[in-house]
Amino acid sequence: MNGSRARDVGQPLLLGVRHHGPGSAKAVRAALEASRPRVVLIEGPPEADPLVPLAAAEDMRPPVALLAHAVDEPGRSAFWPLAAFSPEWVALRWALEHGVPARFVDLPAAHTLAWERDEEDRGEEDKDGGDKDGEDGGTGAGAEQDALDEDVRVDPLGVLADTAGYDDAERWWEDVVEHRGAGKGDALAPFTALEEAMTALRETYGSGGHGRDLIREAHMRLRIRDAQREFEAGVAVVCGAWHVPALRRRTGVTADRALLRGLPKVKTDVTWVPWTHRRLSRAGGYGAGIDSPGWYAHLFAVPDRPVERWLTKVAGLLRAEDRTVSPGHVIEAVRLAETLAALRGRPLPGLGEATDAVRAVMCEGSDVPLALVHDRLVVGDVLGEVPHTVPAVPLQRDLERTQRRLRLRPEAAERELDLDLREETGAERSRLLHRLRLLGIDWGRPAAYRSGTGTFRETWRLRWEPELAVRTAEAGVWGTTVLAAATAKAEADAVAARGLADVTALAEHCLLAALPDALPVVMRVLADRAALDTDVAHLAQALPALVRSLRYGDVRGTGTAALAEVAAGLAERVFVGLSPACAGLDADAAEEMRGHVDAVHGALSLLGDVPAAPDGRLRARWRAVLRTLSARDTVPGVLRGRAVRLLLDEGELAQDEAARFMGLALSPGTPPADAAAWIEGFVGGCGGGLLLVHDERLFGLVDRWLTAVPTEAFTDVLPLLRRTFSAYEPGVRRTLGELVRRGPGRRDRTDTAAAGAPGFGPGVDEARADAVLPVLRLLLGPDCDEGTRGERVGVRR
Repeated sequence: MNGSRARDVGQPLLLGVRHHGPGSAKAVRAALEASRPRVVLIEGPPEADPLVPLAAAEDMRPPVALLAHAVDEPGRSAFWPLAAFSPEWVALRWALEHGVPARFVDLPAAHTLAWERDEEDRGEEDKDGGDKDGEDGGTGAGAEQDALDEDVRVDPLGVLADTAGYDDAERWWEDVVEHRGAGKGDALAPFTALEEAMTALRETYGSGGHGRDLIREAHMRLRIRDAQREFEAGVAVVCGAWHVPALRRRTGVTADRALLRGLPKVKTDVTWVPWTHRRLSRAGGYGAGIDSPGWYAHLFAVPDRPVERWLTKVAGLLRAEDRTVSPGHVIEAVRLAETLAALRGRPLPGLGEATDAVRAVMCEGSDVPLALVHDRLVVGDVLGEVPHTVPAVPLQRDLERTQRRLRLRPEAAERELDLDLREETGAERSRLLHRLRLLGIDWGRPAAYRSGTGTFRETWRLRWEPELAVRTAEAGVWGTTVLAAATAKAEADAVAARGLADVTALAEHCLLAALPDALPVVMRVLADRAALDTDVAHLAQALPALVRSLRYGDVRGTGTAALAEVAAGLAERVFVGLSPACAGLDADAAEEMRGHVDAVHGALSLLGDVPAAPDGRLRARWRAVLRTLSARDTVPGVLRGRAVRLLLDEGELAQDEAARFMGLALSPGTPPADAAAWIEGFVGGCGGGLLLVHDERLFGLVDRWLTAVPTEAFTDVLPLLRRTFSAYEPGVRRTLGELVRRGPGRRDRTDTAAAGAPGFGPGVDEARADAVLPVLRLLLGPDCDEGTRGERVGVRR
């Protein structure tokens, strides 16, 4: 085969490319300028033909993608991503700029999506013992060929790189295409050489295990014939180089139509959606993905000296991160990259050489700043834009309007957003993000370490992912606006919820998202589930979410009166059933129940600030339940110890009485494992270590018990004790170690002489207490003297 064959009169100009290859993109542009075709055919779904003119819009900025999804099942979708350096995008823009028709000629998305659904169905049948057909569904002559090739899936570039003695296909591609001035001189020479290589591969490997390609190529040949009948000469085809030999091969129309006969089909919608460089690493509709889109965009955009410009860009990034990088570093890095390329036998430095040079010269051998370079530059967070005139579901339109109104621009890079819920804009932004989360559109996620429904502030982490366009289309079945869709989805989720805790969590979400129309349905389901559920664990799991909703609902301006009665009823049922449910539990069940006890205790503590809640009665009933748990022998030690600790923290149990409970639990007649479990319940968790540090009586009891544990039993209780004490802060553990070294009762008595309580001085140091007054005046203002005097009296008390 030679270059003249691609230029025979009447034959289509087949431009085989690497998807997302900047060298291929430059070569395609040069070839189209040289040949001036009358029509350009591009690998892609034909349903997108009406969307081609939008590619010329001023507000269309790649990377973008063609999104095809099934109308009746929006979650079933496929993407065809296009970057500025994608050959298909270059061909599309060239055609629009020169007034030449551009058409997509790949297998229609209607067949592709239906095909994937059928393959999933066959996969389920295969799990049940059925036979799974080949990828082409067993249609036509391609089924037999695919059955032979299915076990051997060929990576064409990998095979060519291996044949040339390369162990890296990316490096081979850079050397033979990116660094060879593709498109210079004979504009068609690169495509002729690549076609010859792919022809040899297809002769050896057939379809290479990609059985569906036989069907796709049959469809492309039919579309090429149609274009030749319409335009005669002047047909250019831009497609993956792997397909060129099959498109060049002369086959009968009847044979091609036979391969396409009987293909499944679904009703499909296609639109443009924004894409990101980061998502270009994933395989798209034509199965292509790249590891370094930022580097490829750089190669395509710069006119010359790509390595020098790249290293200058890297230096700018590192300087912005307060690293010392001078122009001298850039010069040395360029020299090192060129030296490495020469040593490795490469025509020019590639990304590998540039990365090694950056690591050695600019990062001082560290991979930490190099990871930043890879994330920000080699990959990048470039987010494309599409015109507002592209087809979209009504829900997408409403979301875009709301984003513009609230000035929340979707961005590919992750960023934090602080919201003040007392401001109307902050509250509306919060409601929008919570509604989207209900719909499964996780544009924003609460930052757990700073966000909290218990304050007037929220912190969110925002990152827009291209897949969210699919989630939005899928959520469009619930309504035409974000509010209507979230309301309908919440009502449906409430009815379908399996557990009581799921319904209470949903009620909390409805309050956060301000869905007043959904709340009555959720509350009705919640009341019904609560009345029927007798599992104390389920009730205990459900109570905290309800209490949070009661406690913080007013912050967001939503009514919570309907929740108070349900919360009180749940609490009463927990009180009645908790003691019997705690009897006779094994170690694992007791540990799980301890978590439920803590959750209920925390919920009732929050409930104290809710006017609608019968606080006094509930809190008093809960204290009675804890006293019952602390004294009942049939309750596991970890729960008894926890009950004593909670009562002590609440001030409902004197220290002498707590010491008495501990003395009983650690008496010689108690099995060591039970005693260790009691200790874990009492001193485990937040504040347990400080309790031992400041109360020598409790510390002494633990110390005496531990030293008296028999040798044969010590190894059994050691893991439990280690788990308990390892959770303490390092400073607390260090202080406990000092106490153990000195021994109980041997502290420096100068610190505790005449102390009113162990670990405290004999009285208030008034001079130190008065030192806080100037700070209080600064915080509270000049009119705070009366208040600070009251504070000082309180301190002295």
